[in-house]
Amino acid sequence: MDALKSLLVPIHREGYRFLAVFAVITLVMFYVFEPLGWVALMLTVWCAYFFRDPERVSPVRDGLVLSPADGVIQMVEPAVPPAELDLGDAPRPRISVFMNVFDVHVNRVPVDGTVTQASYRPGKFVNAALDKASDDNERQALAIRMADERKVAVVQIAGLIARRIVCDVAEGDRVQAGARFGMIRFGSRVDVYLDSGMSPLVVAGQRTVAGETVIADARSREGPRRGEVR
Repeated sequence: MDALKSLLVPIHREGYRFLAVFAVITLVMFYVFEPLGWVALMLTVWCAYFFRDPERVSPVRDGLVLSPADGVIQMVEPAVPPAELDLGDAPRPRISVFMNVFDVHVNRVPVDGTVTQASYRPGKFVNAALDKASDDNERQALAIRMADERKVAVVQIAGLIARRIVCDVAEGDRVQAGARFGMIRFGSRVDVYLDSGMSPLVVAGQRTVAGETVIADARSREGPRRGEVR
């Protein structure tokens, strides 16, 4: 039963039209040349896999900051948040999560709070694993004010082959940690800028699960963590 459940995962609504196109192409390929039909069928299955939208169990407690994306922690370092969020010029702890084309691409809210800024900025499509992607690439940025007035920013960054960022929240919306708020199509990155008083609880190279992995805790006084490959 558990194995069947892991296969029968809901599809994000953004994937429906892509699946329809892939399905039509598959039927045409089977009609024209059967071997190509099997190739197209495999691509259709991959498309469904890419747009999967599984349920997640989110830790619920004031002050927890959850990963907004499935993927690998690319960088944990201080950085100035996007200027359009009006969060000042002082560097904040930044956690960057890189998603490859096999990761779930549905993004989730990192903290409970109210969206105070929501800003889209067009840009380039360089490799999202590069540091300059934070400044140069297409992005959608949100600033979220927590109950204790601290602010956390989450920035969706388009990658090398990503061509559309989807964001379903707007300024003034109340959001819950772990709730879905959008997705990025086909390889990308999500940055989280913590409040200056928060310390990251993850390290570069660590895998995260959106809406489940705790990447920081406003109540923690722990210093920067170290990581070892074991």
